[in-house]
Amino acid sequence: MLNDIKKDTQTRMAKSVEALKHTLVKVRTGRASTALVEHLKVNYYGSDMPLSQVASVAVSDARSLTITPWEKQMVGAVEKAILASDLGLTPNTAGTTIRLNLPALTEERRRELSKVVHGEGEDSKVAIRNIRRDANQQIKELLKEKLISEDDERRTEDEIQKITDAAIKDVDDVVKAKEQELMAV
Repeated sequence: MLNDIKKDTQTRMAKSVEALKHTLVKVRTGRASTALVEHLKVNYYGSDMPLSQVASVAVSDARSLTITPWEKQMVGAVEKAILASDLGLTPNTAGTTIRLNLPALTEERRRELSKVVHGEGEDSKVAIRNIRRDANQQIKELLKEKLISEDDERRTEDEIQKITDAAIKDVDDVVKAKEQELMAV
């Protein structure tokens, strides 16, 4: 019973850290990464499809991506998706190949992105603390129903706090790593 609560708490906190990593992949650093465009949806014969299902995306060098649609008539739709996105990039098309050149980030833009990264980290920490609160609430319910002793309650709450501290440290590490990546020129 208590082990289930601890396992569930640990699993949910790990998912929060993974969600943060997934979110931060979309934050543009100075280097090109296929993850920058993975979330784009392309209108494919009336339905929105992920870019990866209608084109191949490759990193051609440190500052550019190459997108090659599998069907020639998809070039325009992929260009529209890129222009409509929040990336702020202009596609260069040569035949069926679309190039995205990533300009170097200015110091000001790096600072803005650093704030975004910090904000995402704080959101993850709030989510982790909410998970801790839920777990502690479940433990208090068990105590109220006299299914566990007060010693069990205290011990389990301490263990959940340790799990929480570890998850928050993981979030801090992820944020710090992303910040270093952003600030590297």
